[in-house]
Amino acid sequence: MSGPKKAGFGATMKAVFWSFFGVRKRKDYEHDAANLNPVYVIVGGLIGAAVFIGILLFVVRMAVAK
Repeated sequence: MSGPKKAGFGATMKAVFWSFFGVRKRKDYEHDAANLNPVYVIVGGLIGAAVFIGILLFVVRMAVAK
């Protein structure tokens, strides 16, 4: 018998986004803990951090340019 189905990369990115945002229901957290692929979580976290830093740099450059 196979174990629980692992979540795909899209579902992992959604979970990472909500983690960055800081809002997560306990039921959803428990579901994520059981179904997310740890490699996807690490890659998603790195992508999320890169996007966050890119947005911050863009905002700072726009503020300094004016």
